[in-house]
Amino acid sequence: MDSVEIRKRFLEFFRKRGHVVVPSSSLVPDDPSVLLTTAGMQQFKKYYTGELDAKKDFILPDGLPAIGTVSIQKSFRTSDIDEVGDASHLTFFEMMGNFSFGGYFKKEAITWAHEFITEEMKLPISYVTVFQGSDVVPKDEESKKIWRKLGVSDIREEGMDDVFWGPTGSSGPCGPTTEIYCKNGAGQDIEVWNIVFNEFFCTGSREELLAGKAELKPLPSKGIDTGMGLERLAMCLQGTKTIFETDLFQKPLGSLFQKGDLVSARIVADHLRAATFLLADGVRPSNKDAGYILRRLIRRMLVRATIFLNIQLDRSAVYQEYIEDVMEFYGRWYPELNNLNNKADTLSAFVQEVSKFSVTFQDGLRIFHKKLASETIITGKDAFDLYQSHGFPLEALRDIASQKGITIDEKGFESEFERHQEVSRAGQEKKFGGHGLILNTGELKAGDEKELKKATRLHTATHLLQQALRDVLGDSVHQMGSDVTSERTRFDFSFDRKMTSDEIRRVEKIINEKIRENLPVGCKEMSKEEAEKAGALHFFKEKYPDRVKVYFVGRTLEDAYSKEFCGGPHVEHTGEIRGVRVVKEEAVAAGARRIRVVLE
Repeated sequence: MDSVEIRKRFLEFFRKRGHVVVPSSSLVPDDPSVLLTTAGMQQFKKYYTGELDAKKDFILPDGLPAIGTVSIQKSFRTSDIDEVGDASHLTFFEMMGNFSFGGYFKKEAITWAHEFITEEMKLPISYVTVFQGSDVVPKDEESKKIWRKLGVSDIREEGMDDVFWGPTGSSGPCGPTTEIYCKNGAGQDIEVWNIVFNEFFCTGSREELLAGKAELKPLPSKGIDTGMGLERLAMCLQGTKTIFETDLFQKPLGSLFQKGDLVSARIVADHLRAATFLLADGVRPSNKDAGYILRRLIRRMLVRATIFLNIQLDRSAVYQEYIEDVMEFYGRWYPELNNLNNKADTLSAFVQEVSKFSVTFQDGLRIFHKKLASETIITGKDAFDLYQSHGFPLEALRDIASQKGITIDEKGFESEFERHQEVSRAGQEKKFGGHGLILNTGELKAGDEKELKKATRLHTATHLLQQALRDVLGDSVHQMGSDVTSERTRFDFSFDRKMTSDEIRRVEKIINEKIRENLPVGCKEMSKEEAEKAGALHFFKEKYPDRVKVYFVGRTLEDAYSKEFCGGPHVEHTGEIRGVRVVKEEAVAAGARRIRVVLE
């Protein structure tokens, strides 16, 4: 059974049973506690907590409330990235799921899952798992009874690590699960479907829950959240030994698997497919958040393809063809892949990243072969020199070294990295030359009172600058460094291309508008956690104490135009800045730009 038929039958099965078919949400979620969408339930999180009403929002054609929803959700997880290349692990995958919000529960969910697998898909179930219980959650005897009644005799009990799911992000719905295992083409039992019984709200992350540092509170109403990997189900139905032999990979990317090392071909196929979907959802390569994940995927893919599959970096047309094939194959289900403008932007962003990485990679590769290829161990210093002087990623070095049986001293690399940061910080502390003034961890150092006043005006202008950049270029912009003197402010930020003259003009205009509004500048001291929840921006490389000061431009913290962790000092009203002008915008590194602003 091909994947087209599997999709059709799954959605139709639950539509006939009173579910509304809901399209996949973006890989970039509304939930600020996670970088990417990791599960089908993520778009429904607020229905489980009672913040939204499913009976109002999900209505059947006859006008009655649906009993639940069904979807095939684009999902992305980095937890298994080092396992990609084996038979069943992926970064991007499609999650088929049915969901209930205070409606049906264990009996219906398990019965329908059994019916879909054994009757609709004609697959025998190898075994199932149920929750064995813990100090705070009792054993799931009810699920065991339901499975036995359905004729399943091999029922295995497992614990919190395996059959208690969630929450996603920093808190949320969670509960015990029951899993269904079936055989793939190699006769191996693999988990294909996980049925979660959302009974609790966890006050912390999953890691905190497992460490005993988070509390479980009963949800107002119980819910069902199921997830079945389309790729894994296809492997079982199509009798293949790996996910990569299914039509989901072979139809768009089959020729990749004829090029050489099979594990590398699988990694390239997974990362290329994942990168295509991330790019199509608006993620762009950068050194921050989701953009960093995308950059890591693309660059790891390029290293593998170059070294192991002999696809050279100067053959970007080959990669473009593969991306176009992925878009064509999946575009019938995900319209963002079919949009012509979006397709052009996706290809352009990919080519730009290849171009940026090409020089870095070739330089690093040349140094590697000249100096390190004959070694048995690469020292932390040598690895860091490749990274620092040539921008050569540790992950790329790791892939190449593994091919040649060379070990990398990664602890030594980390030590060199930390030492470099300490030296950089010390150098900043000593920087009193030139205009004799520098912004450093929130304090201004000045030669005299006149210079201090100018720098204070520029300091507040820098806060306005960061927010204006985000207004014009998007929220992927984050501070990567700043330097304020009495003559100018220099601000480094994450962005993957040169700003247009129009974008620069708009940024300058926004700052001057906020200056003319003469907005008050306030300060509140609060816990770091409270500040983050309030949306205050901060420098991601900086380590902050448990309590921080948040400076905000606006009448209240809640409706402020700009709010950031900062130590001050600042003007009392933006009108004191009088006016600014952008004098230069330039690149400082791959994915990083620098902008200079002076007082008018």
